[in-house]
Amino acid sequence: MRKTGKLAGWGLAGVLLAGSLCAGAQPNRDRLILKDGSYQLITRYEIKGDRVRYFSAERDQWEELPTSLVDWKATETWNRAHDPDAAKLTQQPGQAGDTQNPDAAEAARLDAEETAARNDEMARMPLISPGLRLPDETGVWILDTYESQPELVHALQANGDLDRTNEHSVVRAQIRTQTGAAGGAKELIRIEGAYAAVQLHVNDPVIYVSLDVPGEDEAPDSAMTVDTHGASAAMKSKNAHSSPDSSYVLVRLTSNHNLRTATAAQIYRMAEPGHTEEIIETKKELLPGARWMKLTPVTPLLIGEYALMERLSTREINLDVWSFGVNPRAKENKDVRTAVDEP
Repeated sequence: MRKTGKLAGWGLAGVLLAGSLCAGAQPNRDRLILKDGSYQLITRYEIKGDRVRYFSAERDQWEELPTSLVDWKATETWNRAHDPDAAKLTQQPGQAGDTQNPDAAEAARLDAEETAARNDEMARMPLISPGLRLPDETGVWILDTYESQPELVHALQANGDLDRTNEHSVVRAQIRTQTGAAGGAKELIRIEGAYAAVQLHVNDPVIYVSLDVPGEDEAPDSAMTVDTHGASAAMKSKNAHSSPDSSYVLVRLTSNHNLRTATAAQIYRMAEPGHTEEIIETKKELLPGARWMKLTPVTPLLIGEYALMERLSTREINLDVWSFGVNPRAKENKDVRTAVDEP
């Protein structure tokens, strides 16, 4: 959420009221005092994440710096001591003093709309690392590190028997105990290629799964839906909904003969306590705004090939999985998203 400094509260109102100021009037000047004792002369500022963005009164332009460099207590003390009208400038919409001014009321409405739009954008594109946000897209994205730099990698859903291109599809299967079950050696997961296209360079990746709130006629209120990117209405209705109670596990795949596989015997172990390194549980966290679910493995991953598997209930799984490998010596992944300096 964006936080504004005491002069930023004027924001749009200042723009609408500018015509009433005389041509020779000078804007009020505050100081943004830094921890090293220096300061910046400013007219307003706003805080966005770990950055403070301010309008320089000396250079007449927007600039920014890390919030950690600012001495906020000294800044507030100095500005209050040198601005007797500070209380007027920090009035909130609806307080006495602005109700008689239609321009100020309109400015407050526009500011509220801007704040709501910004909050919605932050829910769709949360900051997960300095300068690195999740994209305003659907699917599964994994936070990797290559040569000490964080990178966001897009993992595609890949089951070699299905040839699907949807971001999220579901092939339901029952989890049975291994005792008395036939076909324990049958390969329930078969993915073409000995290695996944996505190779991670860390053993503790963070995985993000996109979620959307469904319409009333699509699913119960307690459910969530994952955008299927063009799937038919029947496919969406049947397969696209994921309950907040759903969970995900990582299954270690066997790689040979240009295939990556997992057997029924491995999958059956998901219903039993005491998982081994073949079945790795994940901790889940629903991010603010309910647009993304964050998954972290409970134990470090070994070098090898993995499938992210959706557990629909205690006895039902999705066999259409997302695959990746762990190899610290692998080349950099293609089409990664890296950190950028935000305005």
